[in-house]
Amino acid sequence: MRFSLKRSLATLGLLLAGSLALSACAGTANNGGGGSASGKSLVVDTSFDLKTADPNRSYEPTGQILVKALYQTLLTFEGSDVTKPVDGLASYEMNEDNTVLTLTMKDGNVFSDGSPVTVDDAVFSLQRLQGIKGNPSFLLDGVTVEKVDDKTLTLTSETPKPELPYILPNGALSVVNMKVVTEAGGTTDESDAAEKFLNGESAGSGPYLLESFDATKQVVLTANPKYSGDKPAYERIVLRNVEGPTQKLNIEKGESQVALDLNPDQVAELANANVNITSEASQYMIFLFLNQNSEINQWTSNPDFLKAVKLGIDYDKIVALAGEGAARPGGPIPSIFLGALDASDGNKRDLDGAKAALAKSGYKGEPVTLNFPNDVTVQGLSFTSIAESAQAQLKEVGIEIKLAPAPVATELDAYRGGTETIGLWYWGPDFPHPSNYLVFSPGQLVGLRAGWAETADVKAVELATAAQSASDDGREAAFQEWQRYQSESGPFIPLLQPAQSVVSSKSIKNVVTNPVWNIDLALIN
Repeated sequence: MRFSLKRSLATLGLLLAGSLALSACAGTANNGGGGSASGKSLVVDTSFDLKTADPNRSYEPTGQILVKALYQTLLTFEGSDVTKPVDGLASYEMNEDNTVLTLTMKDGNVFSDGSPVTVDDAVFSLQRLQGIKGNPSFLLDGVTVEKVDDKTLTLTSETPKPELPYILPNGALSVVNMKVVTEAGGTTDESDAAEKFLNGESAGSGPYLLESFDATKQVVLTANPKYSGDKPAYERIVLRNVEGPTQKLNIEKGESQVALDLNPDQVAELANANVNITSEASQYMIFLFLNQNSEINQWTSNPDFLKAVKLGIDYDKIVALAGEGAARPGGPIPSIFLGALDASDGNKRDLDGAKAALAKSGYKGEPVTLNFPNDVTVQGLSFTSIAESAQAQLKEVGIEIKLAPAPVATELDAYRGGTETIGLWYWGPDFPHPSNYLVFSPGQLVGLRAGWAETADVKAVELATAAQSASDDGREAAFQEWQRYQSESGPFIPLLQPAQSVVSSKSIKNVVTNPVWNIDLALIN
């Protein structure tokens, strides 16, 4: 999310899901997972990162879960696969130079009040997202939304924007009922006053309706009888704000159906419980960078010192810290996205090579600072454990690392200001398209945070430009070539993708996760 802390400082925990049928009263067991859908409820425990139920303002992780259940988007993804968008409320076609996305509305979709979903609703919703200037409005920066006819709309950008089809499945781009929302004070500019109304009831076409909303305690959903898709397995869902340790107790006792914020140790403790556990690599990428500004540090800006660090890291040990399901990306792009490299394509530990590069650099053992936030976890993984492991590994090379932990509120300014020496951070994607990672190029957002100016590496800039403008057929290869060069010469060292674990009761057959909306409540059965 342009580094997740840019938009939310909330701690990101492990995503887990489970199921035990409960009665319509939250926390009261019933049905044992059987019976008709009308008699089944789902209770979800999570540590809320939630501000609103207004889809065009929602960008927080819990909000994405909620909005996915209440609304539909013009395009979507199939299950967990985010490598290719599929039709949602519309079909799509992108022109050859990736500047115009044409969307054709599909028939048969209706809002919860029975009125049809139209092109006017779609245009209004996207223009509202842009005009209210909320947290997610940047997703359509530089894009003009226009109605073509009663079935068609276009999204036009002056520069190539191949990521547009990958942005549209985000819940913030949900289609709302224009008539209902405008009557509630909705507009396409900053005078919009419909949020309060949308925090009380939904105006969408999704599988669920909003029964009640409390951003600090719980949200209750009920099945939408007008939903045009497959009927969800659960008639009622209760989403509760619960801390991680209590979530673990609740799922062990069968008092909740889903727990979303257990850390790796808590997941491991459930290994012998009567639950199903699956783990896979998440969308988050944790990385090191060495500042290329010689005024910040003479050693981190030294190419041979940089090489020594890349060859000195024991990547397998770093990944092992995150437990079952964690993975090492071969480059900045996570393994689950289009254009990802295999781990074997990344740098590998070579202790002798690292020592030789260090000797060539002229380094004489001066302490070099490693900066990181010590009050943030990613999927339950602490940065402190990663920093300490890297410190020990580089000591074997002969590099003296001084750890400098600080609260994120303090350290974030240094990170954004480009004054950290060696930085340890993570990147959460704004959308699941490889172009979201071009910020790691010279002169771009994260590149500048590492002191990597646009003029520092002409070839890296050329490869990034080529990847951004590549056609569909050549896009994957272009982004892979860019990453290989980044691994060789860039200041960034991708370390790992923490695991996303799913815990479910034995009665559950299917739980579908997705890096955009975390978990699809309507598909749990």
